[in-house]
Amino acid sequence: MSISLFIGSSSIGTSNSLKFLSPASKTGSFPPSSNSITFHRKKVSQGSLVIKASGSDKKVELLLDSIKWDNKGLAVAIAQNVDTGAILMQGFANREALAATISTHKATFYSRSRSSLWTKGETSKNFINVIDIFLDCDRDSIIYLGKPDGPTCHTGSETCYYVSVNDYLKGSEVKENTLALTTLYSLESTISQRQAELGAIENGKPSWTKRLLLDQKLLCSKIREEADELCRTLEENENKSHAAAEAADVLFHSMVLLKNKDVTLEEVLQVLRQRFSRSGIEEKNSRS
Repeated sequence: MSISLFIGSSSIGTSNSLKFLSPASKTGSFPPSSNSITFHRKKVSQGSLVIKASGSDKKVELLLDSIKWDNKGLAVAIAQNVDTGAILMQGFANREALAATISTHKATFYSRSRSSLWTKGETSKNFINVIDIFLDCDRDSIIYLGKPDGPTCHTGSETCYYVSVNDYLKGSEVKENTLALTTLYSLESTISQRQAELGAIENGKPSWTKRLLLDQKLLCSKIREEADELCRTLEENENKSHAAAEAADVLFHSMVLLKNKDVTLEEVLQVLRQRFSRSGIEEKNSRS
């Protein structure tokens, strides 16, 4: 493979070549390859650098050829959290940025304002560690599916998407901790709010969630009860909607317990992801 990459001289260190490990060296991410890619640089006019990627793996080159780059050689690149599904940020990638992301497993973009490549986290150290890359059906947009090392947005927010159009139209104040949440994460957020309200004076009885947060014995008894009812939907051949309802009860009560233990849903999903392609017996033995 041979790729020419033009970037600003300040983007590269002082060494004459940069060698990145191939996908084969990264456990559990990208199809294995026997090749590494070495980027060599040489000075050209006006302080720019030319980086040439050399390697025998033609699959990467064929992949890059298959992308429908726009008339400026760019495609939309979206970074998504592999565990939460949250959309972290959107930028642009060119051929070289995608090649660098494949090679380094760090989300890399093309800066239109600086006319150079940039890796998310190169200044803040909040890298996005790419697990996989997806292309859309038209091959003109890209998703970097990965795990962020910290907040993605320059404001310090977890993601760059925290402005709700519904809230804006209602005149609500924009808050950087109001994230675009999917169903389970909206539920987790609500449980967190109930926990934060525990010290406040209330009129009337506390909500069911607050009662569960305050009474560990009640909470554990409900988890056992709901788990048994879920099992009975299988044993007694009950319909799908009943099974879904009982599973929702198990999830809700389990998430209240997790909040009591200060365990996030993201941590649970990360554990599940790390168990992929691993036998249950092996995983269980590793706990002891």
